[in-house]
Amino acid sequence: MPASPKSDGDRAVLRQRLRQIRRELPAKQRIVAADGLASQLLSLPFFQQAPLPLEGFVAGYWASDGEIALHAFQLKLPKSLTYCLPVLHGEELRFAPWKAGDALVGNKFGIPEPDVDPATALEPDAMALVAVPLVGFDARGHRLGMGGGWYDKTFAFRKLGKGTPHLVGVGFEAQRVDALHAEDWDVPLDAICTESNTYLAGASA
Repeated sequence: MPASPKSDGDRAVLRQRLRQIRRELPAKQRIVAADGLASQLLSLPFFQQAPLPLEGFVAGYWASDGEIALHAFQLKLPKSLTYCLPVLHGEELRFAPWKAGDALVGNKFGIPEPDVDPATALEPDAMALVAVPLVGFDARGHRLGMGGGWYDKTFAFRKLGKGTPHLVGVGFEAQRVDALHAEDWDVPLDAICTESNTYLAGASA
């Protein structure tokens, strides 16, 4: 398991190393991992909360750069939930409903997103749950992202005490590290799910 980064330079090196690890995972392992991740996500307490199960909009992402896929999760979602993909809007994200066959367009990073006017897409607080991609994580629920800060900027309002949407980091178990330092701008996650484990915020590492 990779060691804890001790500086911004270390974080950059760790980020590159973990991106390479996930890119090199074989196709068969990726397929199995996508199914395992779906099971872990759908077993989260957020999907079973009383008095009613989770409903509304759930956001995923279009997997790129070796990220763990969410197609199995999307296919297994309860009918009470509508799957969405992120859309770049200024320096933040908005979200638009998407299903297989709907039109997509590449954003400035070359990542497919729904072909809609970003100004008409759903606001972040309209989501019930968001699956947040990550490059690395630790068992305490800290996340290392790509470095752009898109999710931290988009969901900064969560740091003011608003309970929703639920934010769940997702990745391969191979992306777990010993420990990560939480930066002031990091928005806390409620949980992290991999193909084989779920790490709930506040649980013992």
